Amino acid sequence: MYGMINKALQHMVVEAHGEEVWERIRTRAGVEVEVFISNEGYPDEITHQLAGAASEVLRVPVEEVLRTFASHWVLNTARQEYGDLMATGGRTLREFLLNLPDLHTRVALIFPELRPPEFACSEVTANSLRLHYRSTREGLTPFVVGLVEGLGEMFQTPVEVVPVTEAHGPGRDEFLVSWPG
Repeated sequence: MYGMINKALQHMVVEAHGEEVWERIRTRAGVEVEVFISNEGYPDEITHQLAGAASEVLRVPVEEVLRTFASHWVLNTARQEYGDLMATGGRTLREFLLNLPDLHTRVALIFPELRPPEFACSEVTANSLRLHYRSTREGLTPFVVGLVEGLGEMFQTPVEVVPVTEAHGPGRDEFLVSWPG
């Protein structure tokens, strides 16, 4: 994953718990990198190790770490670092979710080594849709839930995200996403 992911995780932890807690997490994860460079690639294992160590140090399930981090990513990192790009996604939660495939195509132009997930929407109504997620990375279901929750907050739209049991196998999830009309 690109360093921007690990930097954002660090920012979230430091903002909520302080630099000392981040250092404990980094040490527990066995990660020697002290400064992540946003546009540099790092092994996925580093991110997974950091999330696992954050779970242990903060005493919360790793799923909660991923969910909270994803929401933080949308509300802080993506808006601050990629605000113009985020603005092209749409003016409402529904528009943004429908445009997710195009957004990742644009992001791939900025980060050529990126292996972005694939998103698609089906069963679209005025107040709900089924979000299809495919990735080469496993274990990120809670991250996707947090992303959509963060988008709901960004668009000031209460949203419910219900994962459909891994009907298609690891790395291939579906979510029922709904919001009030």
